[in-house]
Amino acid sequence: MAARSAPARECLVPLSRRTLLALLPAATVAAQAANSTPASARSSRRAAADPAVDHARLLANTVATFAGTPEANAAPEVAPKLAAMADAARRWLADWDAAGEGELFAGLPLGSDDSALNASYQRLYEIALATVAPGDAAPDLGGNAAVRRRVLDGLAWLHERYYGDQSAGYYGNWFHWEIGISTHVTRVLVLLAAEAAEHAPELTETYRASMDAYLRNGRDGDVDLDSRFHTGANLADITVNRVLQGAVTGDEARIVKAVADLATVLDPIDPYALRHGVTDGFYADGSFLQHASVAYTGSYGVSLLGRVTQASRVLEGTGYVAGGELVETARGWLVDSFAPVVFEGWMMETVRGRAVSRTTGGYQAAAPVVEAAVDLSAAVGDPASAAALRGYVRYLRGASPVAPDPVAFVSPVSVARYAEILADEATPPADLGPESRHLAFHAMDRTVHRRPGYAFALARSSRRISRYEYMSGENLMPWFQGDGAHQLYLTGQDQSAAFGVDHLTTVSPYRLAGVVAPVEERATVPELYGAAWYDNPEAGFTASSEAQNTYVYFPRSLNSHSGGATLDGYGAVGLVLADDVAWRDAEAGLLPEDFVAYRNASGVRSWFLLDEEVVMLTAGVRDAAGRAVTTTVDSRIAAPDADVSLTGRLADGRPWEGPGGEQPLSWLRFADRDAGGAVGYAFLEPTGAHVGWQTVTRDRRAVRTGNPDTPVTRRVFTLGTELPAGAAESGTLACALVPGATEEALARYAGGPVRVLVNSERVQAVEHRGLGLLGVNSFAPGRHRVGPVEVEGAASLLLRHAPDGTVALAVADPTTERDRVTVTLRGRRLQPVEADEGVGVRRIPGGTRVTVTTRRAYGASRTVRFAR
Repeated sequence: MAARSAPARECLVPLSRRTLLALLPAATVAAQAANSTPASARSSRRAAADPAVDHARLLANTVATFAGTPEANAAPEVAPKLAAMADAARRWLADWDAAGEGELFAGLPLGSDDSALNASYQRLYEIALATVAPGDAAPDLGGNAAVRRRVLDGLAWLHERYYGDQSAGYYGNWFHWEIGISTHVTRVLVLLAAEAAEHAPELTETYRASMDAYLRNGRDGDVDLDSRFHTGANLADITVNRVLQGAVTGDEARIVKAVADLATVLDPIDPYALRHGVTDGFYADGSFLQHASVAYTGSYGVSLLGRVTQASRVLEGTGYVAGGELVETARGWLVDSFAPVVFEGWMMETVRGRAVSRTTGGYQAAAPVVEAAVDLSAAVGDPASAAALRGYVRYLRGASPVAPDPVAFVSPVSVARYAEILADEATPPADLGPESRHLAFHAMDRTVHRRPGYAFALARSSRRISRYEYMSGENLMPWFQGDGAHQLYLTGQDQSAAFGVDHLTTVSPYRLAGVVAPVEERATVPELYGAAWYDNPEAGFTASSEAQNTYVYFPRSLNSHSGGATLDGYGAVGLVLADDVAWRDAEAGLLPEDFVAYRNASGVRSWFLLDEEVVMLTAGVRDAAGRAVTTTVDSRIAAPDADVSLTGRLADGRPWEGPGGEQPLSWLRFADRDAGGAVGYAFLEPTGAHVGWQTVTRDRRAVRTGNPDTPVTRRVFTLGTELPAGAAESGTLACALVPGATEEALARYAGGPVRVLVNSERVQAVEHRGLGLLGVNSFAPGRHRVGPVEVEGAASLLLRHAPDGTVALAVADPTTERDRVTVTLRGRRLQPVEADEGVGVRRIPGGTRVTVTTRRAYGASRTVRFAR
């Protein structure tokens, strides 16, 4: 099929000041500026320009972004998007007509529910949007002056009764008052700027003053870069709103200041040189954090990506910012941060925070990434980069079992561009990274390992990164999600049937894949306190206080050891299990007596991520309170009537006959013939394992109070071990997860290429003879010797002997606290031919000593290669 010309892209043509000031909804999106200014050279000064012209272009670009252009909206593929916009507007108008006392829209009672107030403003925006969208998709709404004026009257009514009184407002969620409502109001004032000037000339300034006053976490009605609320995605939301407010009010200073504040989110966070104390944002290794310590690429990171991409479109053709900088930064985020955590169109759970409990799953979460790739492909200056983005869009569409729904895109222009890309047969589909890769996101304690046929995602925690995120009645049972929980995604499967909210609902929170948990029943925050948070203002606990964040919403672990080494696409990862800050401070008497904290089990964990398998080691499992402790190897779900087979063999060679008590397994295989995937489990040390296979029915509200009251029934498979209560000795486990394994392949692990060399609380190490690879994680002070390797103190390393005789060594400090790590390679002296900065090599009697400077590396690996 021949590619069609793009109706949504237009070149920048000279527009007169008179034309721009007319603010026609048909205004085109200006072409992207090609060059950028280095971040270090940014300032709040801008290129000389006529402010009135730039303000008008900002407004025109905004209308085009959200409402579309005549050219884009004429594309047949955009019709469903326009129909959805019109249908929503008609539905809200009907609800408006049916509203009762204290409502603007039926079903949204106002006065004490901030979410209802925010939703009322959002509906006004969606009505206004349908009236300005170019085209004839909704003749009853398009250009309807009466409806537009009614929207403005609705704004006035809400302000007079429920928003303008500062003493009565600001209850509930701060986000609604500082971001949500302001976003909807600002967009309405932009879309209906001409009508507001004529019909309600005081309304814009009235709202401008109120929105500033509600910016209570700011400073003097403006952004405060030192505020913990004005960071990352939140900062982008606020600043883009203020850019548009400045444009619609003619406030040049507001625009210049907001653009300068927005630009601060573009630079990678340097953990050793924080600006304004901010840890929220993207890091050099591709990590993304929000709320100071939550791994959040798949939710807040998506929001920031979308906002920056939208900002690049809104600012196109103006002198406020070098637009190429916004575009190129967002493109880099796509490649380094988003593509690795999107597997065949599915956003991985480990980076979604509390959003994992929502009924909108990973496919919907990844749809904004697709839209950003679509928009950026039309804006980047480099043809190769543009082609790569178009190829990525085509790849996601082909690889995803659930295609992105363009109706959910923000912009009709994006829908038209998306259709054009899919029709372009000349662009080959391609992921933005190789099929085989290992990604160590040290700054957010996450690991992603990808191979043909599968992807393995691992969530960890530490003093730096939270164990989980709970908030606002979302993710009610999160307790072990950052303690080594994993997801193993299989190629070609519908991940919404294997993971997502139904997996979280039906699998016990104590039996999540990879989790070590004490045997006890924990209560959710609403069960403990009768509310969505712990309410104790006298002790400093309010809905969004720092104490609430620290102890309830996203507590951090007490361990510093979390991370590992990366070499040639392979990985070694170590984790020390520990209690969190809530338990520590409750035990120390620093928290109120009615505050409930839970104690964890202890132990050390390792993962060695190879080609055909992921080797999991656990040692030193115990519980100081004497409770029983479970270690879960894996947990998977299937439809109630799925054709699933469970086969295995015992350590003595006899066939496994099915679930029932503790059994000494050699291997087990789970195969879902309906879903089309299998996973094998090869036990590398003698182990008594428990296999669970049961039908579970549970309500989705068990994991999120706002979910529909919908029961879910799934068959749940679990595999793990249990340390008895009061056990005299600690527990260990050594198992290889083998995606796609056959029974024959699993049987070979008894004498196969993978060998566990050490599995103790001090050291864990494996060897893969076929790969010539040795992986070592050490957890204690002192000297540790494994085969030909000696390592000092806590560290992680991979040593590989290639078939041609060359040797490579990668070393990392998983604690991020050591200045250097010393490794000695016993045997013949080695000649270095290539080494990273900070790696020193010297010959010693009996071998070669490598000293790796790990100070300020933040967990990243340092590598040295030796000749034959």
